[in-house]
Amino acid sequence: MAALAWLLIPLFAAFGAAIWGTWATRSRTAGDVSELAGYARFREAMEKTRSGSDAA
Repeated sequence: MAALAWLLIPLFAAFGAAIWGTWATRSRTAGDVSELAGYARFREAMEKTRSGSDAA
């Protein structure tokens, strides 16, 4: 029984590494669209404040 436990430890480690590898290489492009839209709104807001404060 002890030999079986020693054989299962590397098996569980390989399984955990496979799951972690899949999670680490996942596609993370879903948030880019909202971030780019937020950046565009920020640029528009900065352009509005800059155009009104040319007297300084």
